[in-house]
Amino acid sequence: MKNFMIKAWTKMMVPVRNERGAQSLEWLGLAALLILVLGIVSQAVSTSSSSIGDIITNILKKISAMVG
Repeated sequence: MKNFMIKAWTKMMVPVRNERGAQSLEWLGLAALLILVLGIVSQAVSTSSSSIGDIITNILKKISAMVG
């Protein structure tokens, strides 16, 4: 019975401890997030006629108005 339990435990835990490819998946997720953020920023900047400095100034003004 003890040997059976050890074999069952081993068969159950080996796939759980297998972390091959996990780091690659994390890097792919990070790259996808970066591309998404850059796409959103580029769309926000391209549709406005003002410069990036004006956009940042407006954002800071709105934040300071909210805070008080």
